[in-house]
Order: sequence, then structure tokens, then C-alpha cells
Amino acid sequence: MVESAAQRFARITGVERPARPKVVMERAVVLGASMAGLMAARVLSDHADEVLIIERDTTTDSTDPRPGVPQGSQVHALLAAGNAQLDRWFPGFSEEALATGATNPSPEESRNYVNGTQRPAAPVESVGPTLVSTRPFLESMVRRRTLDIGNVQLVSGRADGIEISADRVTAARYQPEGTSGPESIVTAPADLVVDATGRSSRLSDWLGAAGWPQPPMQRMPIKLNYASALFKRDPKVSTIGVAIASNQPGAGMSPRQGGVLAVEGDRWLMLVAGYADDRPTRDFEDFRARCRRDYPSEFGQIADNAELIGEVVTYHQADSRRRDYHQLDRIPAGLIVAGDAVASFNPIYGQGMTSATLHASCLSAYLNSDPALDQPARSYFDDVSVVVDVAWQLSTSADLSLPHVDGPYPRGYRVTKWIAGMIYEATAKDSTLNAKFTRVNTMLDHPSTLASPQTLLRALRWKLLPGTA
Repeated sequence: MVESAAQRFARITGVERPARPKVVMERAVVLGASMAGLMAARVLSDHADEVLIIERDTTTDSTDPRPGVPQGSQVHALLAAGNAQLDRWFPGFSEEALATGATNPSPEESRNYVNGTQRPAAPVESVGPTLVSTRPFLESMVRRRTLDIGNVQLVSGRADGIEISADRVTAARYQPEGTSGPESIVTAPADLVVDATGRSSRLSDWLGAAGWPQPPMQRMPIKLNYASALFKRDPKVSTIGVAIASNQPGAGMSPRQGGVLAVEGDRWLMLVAGYADDRPTRDFEDFRARCRRDYPSEFGQIADNAELIGEVVTYHQADSRRRDYHQLDRIPAGLIVAGDAVASFNPIYGQGMTSATLHASCLSAYLNSDPALDQPARSYFDDVSVVVDVAWQLSTSADLSLPHVDGPYPRGYRVTKWIAGMIYEATAKDSTLNAKFTRVNTMLDHPSTLASPQTLLRALRWKLLPGTA
């Protein structure tokens, strides 16, 4: 029986660990110690005698942003599905994170504003607890837990390519840190190579140079502009734990997003974001003026009265992109691609780290299926495409409403947009629909769960009943 996309997604988001994982290879090489690379290494540690991670940034126990992650200082969100996967692969992860500084704001400490109006929160039991922290804090925990595994080793170096022989990847090449020139390139033989090198992945070029087809790439221009700043947390200024604010297109205001997160170290991390020519700067007075002018009172209250730590940092992302490896008619065996190297989305929706954890779940399903490693990892790429489709649908459907974005539009976009808008309006009045909608937005459930007749009728009732608009 063929799995539907929703059934496959439900399997991928499951949290039971395989009972008896089997070692099926001698060595796996992971290119990149990003969240995607670390999660892949954790899964591979159950199936390989040795796992080698190659990372260009010097990695220590520091919680400073890595140089290779230009947005590392910005606000990041771990969605509920990602939180569940971290607890799946690292038992006790949430408890340790909370004990060492991460926060789990209560409903009373949380706000969600749309066009200046506070929306009701979904019932906590519908999505579970939420870990709030900076990305470097979370990534350093995952890195430490992964490297504590006896058969996982990390070396500092820059990925330089892959070697393919007899239709399969047989090795990865890298330039060790502190060396230069082709004579110092190291070749690491591998039964499986994972590309987790991020948005700037060169794998497509490596495949093309070796005579293999390159994956088709889709792009959606978003022209997103970020600015973030850290403040010392002070209960005399505010007791806010998390505040999210969104000004949507068509509401008589410029589309903007903002966020305040209570993070480790008794700090607030605050974000202001705009699109196209709306570009927050590194100037703190500009940052503070935006907080007062464009966002709910919590933003201006903190920007005006809390102590600034460090400087305002900015980030620009031109587009969302996806590389559809599952569409290739030929792809070498022994190759896996994960994280932003497959797809990176508008980061405002917080899907990146969570998608990386779900790609690890796809890798686990593949390795536990008794795979023929001399054949392409088709089932892995098919599973990953389901995860990418979900995140892509959720993010691009919102981005297509931005006035400067003019496509590409998916088939049935207008009808889908109307239905989604109807459901979204109803979530403000119906806690059951709000819980369903939130589970989809946090990548716990497939979007098709919102298309059931019962859900559509429930939303339509709220739209048609007098006095409920």
C-alpha cells in the first residue's frame, strides 16, 4: 500500500527510537557540523563503525556564533517538531537545556500579535513545551552530545569535493585547517557521505563536474532584511518571555515581523525585520525607533529601558531555495544531502533547524530499512521531499502575499489562499481549530490535516454565522 504524503510525514515526525539499529557500514563522512550535520552524525553513529565530521569553522564548547553562519546572531526558533526530535535522539535534552539556561515561557509570558492585535494562544497540550534560546546555545548542546558518542570524530577543514567510482560515492576530500595547496588535500574513504554544508553547498557543481545530472533548483525572491539586538533581562522593565509580532500585507501597513525572546544568560534577544527597501540598519537609534513605531508596546519598552548588550547585527536573505534531488533520474549511491543544502526557507518562520532534525529522522528510516548501499538512497530523498514540501508550502504561501513577490505561484494558489485565510480567521475564535492550525505551523502535522471536511465546515461556520466576523 502506497503511503500518502500525510502518512509519510506522520511517520517522519514520530518520536520512537529504533529498537535495534544495525551497523551497516564501516565509515560515514559528514560535511558540515551544522545542526543538520550534527543530527545526521547522531543517527549515523548507530549504523557506522566510525563517523567523521568535517567542519570548516573551529568548533569548541563556545556558544558564540560560528563564522560560517552569518545569521547565527539572529533570532532562531525551534518549532515543536524539532524539540520532539531532539528529545528523541538525545534523551533528556529539553530538561538539560532548561537547566542550563533555555527558557520555556508560560502562556502568561507569551504574546502573539497580528497587525497589532493580540491573538489567542493555542492550548499548550496541543504542541508541548517550547525551548527558547539562541541558536549557538542550542547548537553547542547538540554538538557536545554528538561528540560525546564514542565513534564520532570531528576534524577542522574545508570540504573540497567527493570522489565517485562505479556509480557510487567512495570518499570525501577536504583541506585541513591551517594548510593550503592541492598537495595537502586529504581523501577520506567513506561508505556514505552526507552533504550538510548549507545554502552555499557546492555538491551540485561537484556532480556536474563528474558528469552527473544536477538537481533542479527552485527559488523564490523574498528580499528579507533582519536586525537583532541583545538586552539584559530585567523584570522591572518587562516580564515578557516571548512576543511575536507580524504586520501582514493588505492591512494598510508595511509587511514586517518582529520578535522578543527571553534567552539564556538572563537576556532578551529582539528582532525587527522588513522586506525589499525596508532595511533595518546597525544604528541603535534606528532600531529603537522601529521598536517604538512599528511594533507592540513590549518592543519599545525593552528597547527604551533595558540595557543594550553589544551591537545591533543585521542580516539579508535574498531568496528561499530548494534543490530537488528526488527528481534526478540518476544520482550516485552512497550520497545523502541534508539541511539547507537541500532547502532553505524564509527564516522568519523558524523552519530551518526543525527541518534539519526531520531530515535526520528520514536518514534513520532509510538506514533501518536494510538498504542496499550500492544503490541510490531513493527512499531517503523521497522522505526528505515530503518534509521540504511541507515547509515550502507553509512559507511560500505566506511570502506570495508580499507586494514585491510575484511568484512562482503553485497550481490552485488562489483557492488555497482563500481556504487558508478562512481557517486562519476562525482560529481566533475556535480553540480546536487554533490547536490544529498551530500543530501544522510547528511542523507536527501535515497541512492536509486542515483540509478535512470537518475542519473546513467548522471554519466555514464561523465565517457565515452572523456576528462572528
